[in-house]
Amino acid sequence: MRTGVPLVLVGCCLLIASFSFPINDEGGAALYLHKFGYLEDNGYRVGALVGPETISSAIKDFQRFAGINQTGTLDNDTLTMMNTPRCGVKDKIGSSAFARRRKRYALQGSKWRTTDLTYQILKYPAKLKDRTKVEKEIARAFKVWSDVSTLSFQEKKTGRANIIISFERRDHGDGDPFDGPGKTLAHAFFPQFGGDAHFDDEEKWTVSGMTGTNLFQVAAHEFGHSLGLSHSDIKEALMAPYYRGFQPILELDNDDVEAIQSLYGSSYQPTPTDEDIPPGPPPDISDAPDLCQDARIDTVTRTQNGSTYVFKGQFYWKILPDAIADGYPRKIVDDWRGLEGNLDASLTWSNGKTFFFKGGRYWRFTNRNMDSGYPKLLSRGFEGIPDMLDAAFVWSGNGKTYFFKGDKYWRYDSNNDPPVSDSYPKPISNWNGLPNSLDAAFQWENSRTYFFKGNQYYRFNDVNFQVDTSDPPFPRSTSVWWFECKSISHKDDSIETSTHLQEIVVRDNNTVIRIDSNSGNL
Repeated sequence: MRTGVPLVLVGCCLLIASFSFPINDEGGAALYLHKFGYLEDNGYRVGALVGPETISSAIKDFQRFAGINQTGTLDNDTLTMMNTPRCGVKDKIGSSAFARRRKRYALQGSKWRTTDLTYQILKYPAKLKDRTKVEKEIARAFKVWSDVSTLSFQEKKTGRANIIISFERRDHGDGDPFDGPGKTLAHAFFPQFGGDAHFDDEEKWTVSGMTGTNLFQVAAHEFGHSLGLSHSDIKEALMAPYYRGFQPILELDNDDVEAIQSLYGSSYQPTPTDEDIPPGPPPDISDAPDLCQDARIDTVTRTQNGSTYVFKGQFYWKILPDAIADGYPRKIVDDWRGLEGNLDASLTWSNGKTFFFKGGRYWRFTNRNMDSGYPKLLSRGFEGIPDMLDAAFVWSGNGKTYFFKGDKYWRYDSNNDPPVSDSYPKPISNWNGLPNSLDAAFQWENSRTYFFKGNQYYRFNDVNFQVDTSDPPFPRSTSVWWFECKSISHKDDSIETSTHLQEIVVRDNNTVIRIDSNSGNL
């Protein structure tokens, strides 16, 4: 392969030409660099020449953006990246796109004036006959962005919509024709140009599995453009321009999250502190249960801001690392507006959203603030999960969500289709050492998983996949270890045990010795 870069003719023919794959020479590379913004138009006249320094600089820009060695020549790594299937949107938009910037993410410069957006699928893919699956994947792709921002999306079957989605072939009237399978996969317009997203209908679009081109992944990327995001030069970011193949779990990089939140704000709302509780006379809690007398609970969860809450009947408690917070219990209806009592289960996902389940419905909260549109039917939000749950949690062992009912459990993964595998439900006995039914479960701040049954709880070892062996052994008393209830009483008050055994106070001849222990041993 030649290492020198010759002069390349650039003129009006270049401005309208379309490169073809595979790219294996300087001419094809120059067309590629022009199409994706590395060679600017700058009003070139017909027959104008672009010198080797300009081409070499453009190649270096491309290499830097692609995260490969910046040689300025068309080496094997560069040609490999140029032949990788990708998004059809330019990487470089404007002359300052590659200037050093304060933030790593890139914005196009426009955004929607509203956060409540609508979309419509105008033309479906010819090779995916099941339209319901297509609609589900498109909805999932929008949800990637609504989960971390203030945006919401609603599909419209008829009438006007903000974002129009269509599957097109070759020249489809927007001046940017597609080029067949395995090349440019899709492109989308930024908000100021309408936000529409076009997908190459000659691709083999799939909804799961290793073959073909995954619709969900590509759509999530393209909708980032529809919302105002440019391409990212971080390989792990969803907004990187290259298709990385099927990924069973798709997660936004911090670069993606910071970008979308810079335009539309964060979905995380600050939780009212205890001082933020409305002033006035305290609510009547005369009928509140006594957790020291009966430690059975309905559910427990740790919200996005790190607060842990226990729910029972119509009341809830905030649990500190060593005690119940002052001012509790409180009525659920007073502080969790829209949420009912006597809950079945709850959990908090990694995106900060807390879900509560009761009967056949569920609610979604951001800390103590309910998101709009809830409650919803469980069957429409958590397909494959039964009603009347006992417990739910996200397991630190694999990041998957687990639901328990009776002596069975289900594993839920929203990135799969269907989200619950045919191999479920499975017997709870698979979780070595747990009882044959549960009341509640959650992952605490030490990343350990805790299961509650009756007046006792179990700490689970996620590495050995069994209940921890410890002294004292599990199960342990929930009231003593979580609710600051005393279980050891001596006439001389020689030993007192705090809620989480964070410290043991030993009194001996008026001498107090404090022994600090690791709260992670709870």
